[in-house]
Amino acid sequence: MKVEPKLYKRVFVWSWALRLFHWTFAFSITTLILTGLYIHDPQVTTTWSEFRPSYLIATMRYLHFIAGYFFIAAVILRVYLLFFGNKYERLRDFLPINRENIQSLKKGLKFYLYLTDEHEYRAGHTVLAGITYFFVFLAAIVMILSGLYILYSEMSIIKKIGTFFFGTVQMARLVHYLLMWFFILFILIHLYIAIWNDLKSPEGLISSIFSGSKFLPDNVIKKEVKN
Repeated sequence: MKVEPKLYKRVFVWSWALRLFHWTFAFSITTLILTGLYIHDPQVTTTWSEFRPSYLIATMRYLHFIAGYFFIAAVILRVYLLFFGNKYERLRDFLPINRENIQSLKKGLKFYLYLTDEHEYRAGHTVLAGITYFFVFLAAIVMILSGLYILYSEMSIIKKIGTFFFGTVQMARLVHYLLMWFFILFILIHLYIAIWNDLKSPEGLISSIFSGSKFLPDNVIKKEVKN
């Protein structure tokens, strides 16, 4: 992508709450995947000749449960921000629910399919990214419900909810496992696009999730202020 000489300015985009969500979500889902893979296929670490037993599977389950609660907290925080965050963090900013966002989606698809070199600068999420994140949020909610059903299948309210959505605990376990691979795929694509975008564009996408600020062309900032 050819970057034309423009006047860039720093603009604050992501609140501390959004950044807290991002890193809590990132570390918790990574821990959940690593421990989940082990729980799915545990390795025998003790032999008959050993007198001291290993509690590795118990440790993995414990870490999985703790990470799960952090994951739940992160999702609750993000759902709150979808409605009460700053204007770049709300649903209406990045979903294709108006003509401007629909046009933005078309431009984003053309850009990532290498059909154009024109990169659309947006202070918040691109619409393409927003749609992706929306489905990730839905997957996260299903992940939470299935996980709670597996863990607390005897609790009355959770049993009713779990039975309604999944039927049996075994079906919930299957959905939970398949969603793990969905999140693995999402993480790989997310990292690829973030790094690729940071190399191709001067807006500082990766650094923005640390500092909360992006570097955008002056005309884009003026447009955002008007909106």
